[in-house]
Amino acid sequence: MSTILQTAEEVDVATEENGLSIIDLLISGGTAGVVIIAILFVLLFVAVYIYFERLFAIKAASVYDETFMHQIRDNVAGGKIEAAKILCAQTNNPVSRLTEKGISRIGHPFEDINKAIENAGRLEVYKLEKNVSILATVAGAAPMIGFLGTVIGMILAFHNLASSSGSADMGSLAEGIYTAMTTTVAGLVVGIVAYIGYNHLVVKTDKVVHQMEATAVDFLDLLNEPA
Repeated sequence: MSTILQTAEEVDVATEENGLSIIDLLISGGTAGVVIIAILFVLLFVAVYIYFERLFAIKAASVYDETFMHQIRDNVAGGKIEAAKILCAQTNNPVSRLTEKGISRIGHPFEDINKAIENAGRLEVYKLEKNVSILATVAGAAPMIGFLGTVIGMILAFHNLASSSGSADMGSLAEGIYTAMTTTVAGLVVGIVAYIGYNHLVVKTDKVVHQMEATAVDFLDLLNEPA
């Protein structure tokens, strides 16, 4: 029985000695690996921050009251232009701001109203897409930075091998190989996170833009209705 316990303890000690935590793995690639990992962590932080900041902003912009256009229709049809403007100001979302821009141009030629709504729509889309392109940049740059670490790691490994006339010990080669592998994995992880976040925000933004376009069409149809 004592022999079995002793053997189990030896196995546990060997496991602890051979085990490698994530932190140890990240810093095991030497100075070059640590620098690249640090850059990738910064990119990951930026990507996550922009994703959640834009997600909450787009979610707030997508809130829409189905009765909004009915109330606008009633106010405009009844000649209550100021009441319609007040309703838009109280609602305060991209749809209401587009509608308010159109209401403020009532009395002008139809083309002027349409142009004003289009310009306001471009501004609202720009606000929704603010900083989202950074996610796309991170999604493309992070894997390339990771591959840069791979190249640097392999150069270090072969340099150590060449410097020792082909008799380098495995420890000296391991640092370069760790740099190559860890930076590749880290770059791909950051790139995947940024890519998924970017595409999710694009889908959410497209829904808001579609809602804006539908409202603009409804408002222009309202102005074209016979008195």
